[in-house]
Amino acid sequence: MTSITLHEKVSIVPDTPEVPRPEYPRPQFVRTEWQCLNGTWQFERDAGDSGLERGLLERDLSGEIVVPFCPEAPLSGIGDPDFHPAVWYRRTVRVPEEWAGRRVLLHFQAVDHDATVWVDGVEAGRHRGGFTPFSCDLAAAADPEHTYTVVVRARDPRTGPQARGKQVRTYEGHGPWYGRTTGIWQTVWCEPVPDVHLGRPRITPNVAASAFRVTVPVSANRPGHQVRVTVSDAAGEVVQAQVRADLDLAAELWLPLPSDRVRLWSPEDPHLYDLRIDLLDASGAVADTAASYAGLRSVSIDGHAILINGVSVFQRLVLDQGYYPDGLMTAPSDEALRRDIELGMAAGFNGARLHQKVFEERYLYHADRMGYLVWGEFGDWGADVGGPPGDNQQPTASFVTQWLEAVERDYSHPSIVGWCPLNETAQRWHDRITVLDDVTQAMYLATKAADATRPVLDASGYSHRVPGADVYDSHCYEQDPELFGKMMDGLAEGRPYVNADADGTPWSVPYQGQPYFCSEFGGIWWNPDVRQGESSWGYGERPATEEELQRRFAGLAGVLLDDPRMFGYCYTQLTDVFQEQNGVYRFDRTSKLDVARIRAAQQRPAAIEQAERPSAG
Repeated sequence: MTSITLHEKVSIVPDTPEVPRPEYPRPQFVRTEWQCLNGTWQFERDAGDSGLERGLLERDLSGEIVVPFCPEAPLSGIGDPDFHPAVWYRRTVRVPEEWAGRRVLLHFQAVDHDATVWVDGVEAGRHRGGFTPFSCDLAAAADPEHTYTVVVRARDPRTGPQARGKQVRTYEGHGPWYGRTTGIWQTVWCEPVPDVHLGRPRITPNVAASAFRVTVPVSANRPGHQVRVTVSDAAGEVVQAQVRADLDLAAELWLPLPSDRVRLWSPEDPHLYDLRIDLLDASGAVADTAASYAGLRSVSIDGHAILINGVSVFQRLVLDQGYYPDGLMTAPSDEALRRDIELGMAAGFNGARLHQKVFEERYLYHADRMGYLVWGEFGDWGADVGGPPGDNQQPTASFVTQWLEAVERDYSHPSIVGWCPLNETAQRWHDRITVLDDVTQAMYLATKAADATRPVLDASGYSHRVPGADVYDSHCYEQDPELFGKMMDGLAEGRPYVNADADGTPWSVPYQGQPYFCSEFGGIWWNPDVRQGESSWGYGERPATEEELQRRFAGLAGVLLDDPRMFGYCYTQLTDVFQEQNGVYRFDRTSKLDVARIRAAQQRPAAIEQAERPSAG
């Protein structure tokens, strides 16, 4: 059997080089036939959200936009930063002749925020959530002679609770709030599938057994159908398993690796196995096939340490918000995604918190290949709608829905070593159960039910509401290393720094001794070439010189590296983002300081990495 190599899987691009962002958007579940629908679409703003009544579904639209960039982004050809309560898209699609008679799935990687899709005037799908993919049928049986008309309406209301991430509710960004993203902002594409076809697999590594468990849903359970999975490495086939696909809603396969072919995925050696997944019909013929990949890696907890493959690895993380000057939340190119990881590694970080945003999946593909540790996070900001203290956060049920879609999409990526569904949900803790308590518990329990292989942090920094959650953390932007050290030194006695109201009113349930890290610190305000009148913001007092900045960074990081109970940290942040100018790099990714010194300050072994672990015996 011919193995599809990792390089081949991600090099599939359309024949038209002018198509923006042409790379395959779903690199862990690849079919070789597909069509990228990025490029020029008809476009029209709908300020009153009256477009359906005004006939926008039936007629041509008045303008154009370059998909997948949002109308607020310069790369879209529009670059209008104002509010867009509703926007409309329209284009025609003709499928290739060889797709005739097959079902064609229409995929949207992300549309912000409430989307409705029509095909030839008939509603084909709806989706709420600005960060996660959804699909609908372009055609139940494709006809290449027919031109299909796709119309999309995206609603993005200005008010009310909504998972917005860092999108500001006022016209201009300020502090840690940035411009908005409305409508399509990730790749749109389609692919042909047979009537009975494979669903996206869940790949679970088991280091203790040197095996993979692969769960493969199928669209229907037909008599005689089977699923076959083949695991390969550079030397060829490693193991193959085959099971019936007509008894269970999802076929499950166990693939133990021979001892001489076991190679763990780690930051030092991010080894990936190739997977080929085949759906066989009753005659044994291949009815559907897809390529994937997997890393054999474990995450576990031992006391205060989080272990990777049984070894304590201090997580030197950097906050990455995934914004770009010309594309906003959309990277201008696939190379830009990879480059951001390279920049983080060059500065001495071994991973990132993907902050207030579900990143494009191709970022995770690059992290998988490069051995970059990642905490997956949700863009939950937007739940704080005011109200009385202690009841100001009003996340809705859709927060849980959207987060579960993100976990399902990213479950099989080995680079992800932890989940964080909520961030800085500041609300007083008191003796009444609130919506925030319910939703925090729901998101935590849902994550644990969906994934038993990774630790879960219920809420980063503020409003821990799950007693005994896997991980506990804080955010601390004290700029004086000596004072910062005093604030952090209570961890040794089980009294870590905990975020609270200015008057000391708690936001969180008490710490219960679980692994702890300072998941936001630093944020050192530095822009050596700020212009007169330019909006510039960062944490604390701006250092007078770069030398002062370097000493401050080394001092702050040193406090955390030297704490034997601290399993990691996350420095704010990788790049400047608009007016928030506290990045290691400028917003355009150029250097603004001596990155080698930032790297050198982080390279000594952390105290928790040097601690002796009790033997298994």
